[in-house]
Amino acid sequence: MTPDGFPVVGIVGAGQLARMMIQAAIPLGIGVRVLAERADDSAARVCPDVVIGSPDSAEDLLAFSAGCDVVTLDHELVNLEALERIEAVGGIVRPGPFTLRFAKDKAHQRREFSAAGLPVPEFAEVESAADIEAFAGRLGGWPVVVKAQRGGYDGRGVWVVDGPTAAADLAREAASRGVALIAERFVRIRQELAVLIARRPGGETAVYPVVETVQRDGICHEVLAPAPVPPEVAARALAIGRQIAELTQATGIVATELFWSEDGELLINEIATRPHNSGHFSIDGAQTSQFANHLRGALDWPLGDTSLLAPYVVMANLLGADSESLAPRMAQALMQPAPGVHPHLYGKGVRPGRKIGHVNALGDDPAETRARAVRAAALLTGRTE
Repeated sequence: MTPDGFPVVGIVGAGQLARMMIQAAIPLGIGVRVLAERADDSAARVCPDVVIGSPDSAEDLLAFSAGCDVVTLDHELVNLEALERIEAVGGIVRPGPFTLRFAKDKAHQRREFSAAGLPVPEFAEVESAADIEAFAGRLGGWPVVVKAQRGGYDGRGVWVVDGPTAAADLAREAASRGVALIAERFVRIRQELAVLIARRPGGETAVYPVVETVQRDGICHEVLAPAPVPPEVAARALAIGRQIAELTQATGIVATELFWSEDGELLINEIATRPHNSGHFSIDGAQTSQFANHLRGALDWPLGDTSLLAPYVVMANLLGADSESLAPRMAQALMQPAPGVHPHLYGKGVRPGRKIGHVNALGDDPAETRARAVRAAALLTGRTE
């Protein structure tokens, strides 16, 4: 507890998600401590209570949790057995190991979702080039998608394999690195959508509007809220998200990424059992941000209103284009017509392609709002598009 009686939430990981959780915790009086791998991590730079340690070390996690009322997560790359040990000695971890495994282990996720009747692409666990070829043969040919079962994100650990030679190369490289693989049907995508749900341990939920995530090269560039899709598609997406929240026993935010295919299918791509890039629009664009609701869910506090503050909200990621500071560009990026733009920087060093922040814009017209957000992001990063 804090000196004035508020709970202390411990966040494992000190990236930008932890940084934004800290910002959401301040007005609620919540104390925060973070387990950071480095003192200059994004959240470590703004948190007065930082513990240096590894999310993969049971000893570090147990020692860290002793100073927290509740432990939550900035990412999935955490030692599951250590989280189970924290719970065994009376600690509270939200989301817990049961929930986290769905996000951490793609093979487990696919097996459980398929058994529950949730829509996932055809898949198979594969160990060799022959396995990948056999899977492609069952589907009628190439390409197929191959993923690392654990550890992939932002397009990393995902490969589109177009034939036997590529399959052999990938299988050989994965075997040399000890990477377990899963193969999936290649989906021709019309749009990529996301559903964010906040959930308390007892099952109460708060649901954000379905959004479209605009992806290029496996990285999210923009998020459009609400998603420009027919109402029946949004309703199906929300139903899938709700079922996943219950099946995984999520606490805090659970984000479900979906493919809306060219032939009208809605298929689950990935899930995240923590705040997610697709929900950053909510900081300025919703009554309650995903970060505030994640903390509320983790603490089993009442959840906040998720409705939008404007007809349209657009988030544009800031992706590094050069190694220069963004500071000289900030004033120009802010020279926007009302209601303007809302930049959020993560305190991370700039390098090409790295997520270093995002910009939110609110408006009454979807095209104009999107253009304003994209322009501000381009001005800040020095990009020309």
